[in-house]
Amino acid sequence: MEKFKTHWEIQHNWQLLFPFFGLLTLGYSAYKIANAFLSSYAKVYIVITTILVFYILLKLTLFIFKKLENKWILDYKWEMIRVFMVFAITGSSSLYIGRPIMKLIGITKENLNPIIYWILFIIIGLIFYQILLVTFGWLFGQFKFFWEFEKKMLRRFGLKRFVD
Repeated sequence: MEKFKTHWEIQHNWQLLFPFFGLLTLGYSAYKIANAFLSSYAKVYIVITTILVFYILLKLTLFIFKKLENKWILDYKWEMIRVFMVFAITGSSSLYIGRPIMKLIGITKENLNPIIYWILFIIIGLIFYQILLVTFGWLFGQFKFFWEFEKKMLRRFGLKRFVD
């Protein structure tokens, strides 16, 4: 355990919550992926596939951590897990908020061309994504990181005058 704490630069036991919830979320994602592909098969196949997908996702996540370790300016390695969790929660939340907003406005797949519907859905999702990213970043104690990330993203969208 000391080796794990040293590797992730964990000084206090409460910081172990982030790797725990990160692994829990990764396991849930692996199960959802396995179940989506094998829902009509026996549970044994789903469990085996979940373990395999979990292993692949874990290796991919650790590879991405290694690549972003020097690019992102964070105080400790364990904070990267917190940042990834914010990105995951924000992406899912923006979709869950976007759908009801579309219905509230009266935009559905049935009353609009599917291409236009999906373009509007992506635009509305992106708008809420920007707002939720900073909000969840603040809730997870990473406001400064996400505010800088948000400003960089807005500059890339060509909205420099709103940032500077």
